[in-house]
Amino acid sequence: MTAFQPPRGNAPGPQLEGRVALVFGAGSAGDGWGNGKASAVAYARAGARVVAVDVDGDAAAVTRDIIRGEGLEAISVAADVTRLADVQQAVGQALAAFGRIDVLHNNVGITSQGGPIETTEDTWDRVMTVNAKSMFLTCKCVLPVMLEQGSGAIVNIGALGGVRWTGYAYCAYAASKGAVNSFTQSVALQYAAQGIRANCILPGVMDTPHIYSQISGFYASPDDMVAARNKLSPTGRMGDGWDVANAAVFLASDQARYINGVELLVDGGLHARCN
Repeated sequence: MTAFQPPRGNAPGPQLEGRVALVFGAGSAGDGWGNGKASAVAYARAGARVVAVDVDGDAAAVTRDIIRGEGLEAISVAADVTRLADVQQAVGQALAAFGRIDVLHNNVGITSQGGPIETTEDTWDRVMTVNAKSMFLTCKCVLPVMLEQGSGAIVNIGALGGVRWTGYAYCAYAASKGAVNSFTQSVALQYAAQGIRANCILPGVMDTPHIYSQISGFYASPDDMVAARNKLSPTGRMGDGWDVANAAVFLASDQARYINGVELLVDGGLHARCN
């Protein structure tokens, strides 16, 4: 009889101990917990040292101070993720502070209302630049670091709207998030043999500060928006930033070491609904 062998995997303890997480979009669009802010704090609580990056330097500093207030390590950087020079600067500051980058988290994203008729060319270009080109720029700057280390995990935040109609007419947003999925798979497969993984998280209807500034215009009032989005979810309620953050920590950790090129739907099952 073969002797019992315990399952392979990490021993209990912090999942990201000794690692460095570079989080783009680590601020929040308002009071409360956005996906990026929650993810940055969750990475820190899992043992990582965090570089919180946001175009709003004050918002990035709020996230940094929350992490430091819990006795954990973080710095903040103000950077526009659509500008290569800014991304290079953020990567340089991460390396200067911590010497390595183990996790690249891409959370930056904007929405826009309208189909092809209503959407202007400038709006289309802006959404594609912020949502898709930004991930190209961050990977362009971080992948050489991960290749030199021989390891790394990339977590890109897509959207359920990138794979199916969710009831909102925002063609540029949907197209940009679809591009994120394809881009992530391309990176995942190209660098898999070099110890680098790349995965997507696709949130569904979420209750974050973002929706009050960028989605509420679809509804008569914020209360109407919350009620309608809760009803849309099979669970009867929206998810929140911590649902995304918990998924991100898992995908960045060795618990997910054989998960690569995946689109992880964090949507309460909404993707499976046909009506």
